[in-house]
Amino acid sequence: MPGSATIAALGADARTRGYALAGVRVAVAEDDESVHAAWRGLPPEVAIVILTPDAARVLGPALLDASDRLTVVMP
Repeated sequence: MPGSATIAALGADARTRGYALAGVRVAVAEDDESVHAAWRGLPPEVAIVILTPDAARVLGPALLDASDRLTVVMP
């Protein structure tokens, strides 16, 4: 990943919006389709993705394990 790596939070608005205060890119995704679209839409400079539990469930371990990005699931 050339340039500066960034962090993104992906999932329901109520669980992710506060991360924007720390400079995290927030990708609001309230349903299964929007979770997949938000994941596909993350720019290449995103190196770490913070996921809500629901977003992690939708994406599934196979997709997350295959990613070059570090993923963290909120408690």
